[in-house]
Amino acid sequence: MRTIGLEEHFVTPELEQYGAPAAAILQPDKWREASRRLLDITGARLAEMDAAGLDMQVLSLNSPGIQAESDAATAVARAAAVNDLLAGVIADHPDRFAGLAALPLQDPKTAADELERAVRELGMCGALVNAHTQGRYLDHPELRVVWERAAGLGVPLYLHPANGVDVPHVIAGHPELVGPMWSWGAETATHFLRCVFGGVFDDFPDARMLLGHMGEGLPYVLWRLDSRWDYHNHQGVELARGNPSEYLRHNLYITTSGVCSPAPLLCALLTLGSDHILFGTDYPFEDMAAATGFLRSAPISDADREKIAHVNAEQLLGL
Repeated sequence: MRTIGLEEHFVTPELEQYGAPAAAILQPDKWREASRRLLDITGARLAEMDAAGLDMQVLSLNSPGIQAESDAATAVARAAAVNDLLAGVIADHPDRFAGLAALPLQDPKTAADELERAVRELGMCGALVNAHTQGRYLDHPELRVVWERAAGLGVPLYLHPANGVDVPHVIAGHPELVGPMWSWGAETATHFLRCVFGGVFDDFPDARMLLGHMGEGLPYVLWRLDSRWDYHNHQGVELARGNPSEYLRHNLYITTSGVCSPAPLLCALLTLGSDHILFGTDYPFEDMAAATGFLRSAPISDADREKIAHVNAEQLLGL
């Protein structure tokens, strides 16, 4: 069974510095090993892919990537450079790698132009966005130009977690809750809902967003979102599709990255449907072989397994 992973990270020596704040979240030995693998784009990675039965990785720059850069001009230059590098890797291994572009969202118009260049000239499948960009989220009016370009090109934006702008009061004093174990998922799910209630998907009905980690918990709360929206004071916000769940079923695609458990997979299948679920491993932060093994043994139909493994990725990303 052909298998394509969508949340597969890399970094370059020039950009490794941006990951320093996130490094503090991991145990030092775990971070050292992850860093080694992030920097090794085509060496041991290919051997691990072969051993795990992963045919293709859709590569993306590791969090927080370009978005941690405070200077817009530097962000623009570094995004173009890393996208060119990634395109070279893909050209050398076209059967093993595809790519999601890095965008300098500090400069929205230039980011939109870079997305178009990356897709049309470099052959990228879309772009990956690491949470906020200097405190600005994807529902910000100035970023509509990026959504317009993505929708026009027919490519998705993959929303990936990163450290938040600040630490929520409820987490203050509990640093163990900061990061991928808890806070990143909650913040990423909220970021998607900002785009729903901020009108992004009403302005661009065919825009598509990807979330990893089995949808960051959103498939579990569809019914309650609709139920409470029906009772809620809308504060002047209205949704063209009526209920929040309609946007999750229409505009949202999720990957299995970092979640190797049947229960959330079955929940996602029941709520979103098998056409909106794709495979990911979250390399190098999760075990690649464990992820592919989970997909092959999950208690789902063979037809759904094929969709998740490769069919949906081929269709959504044009692979």
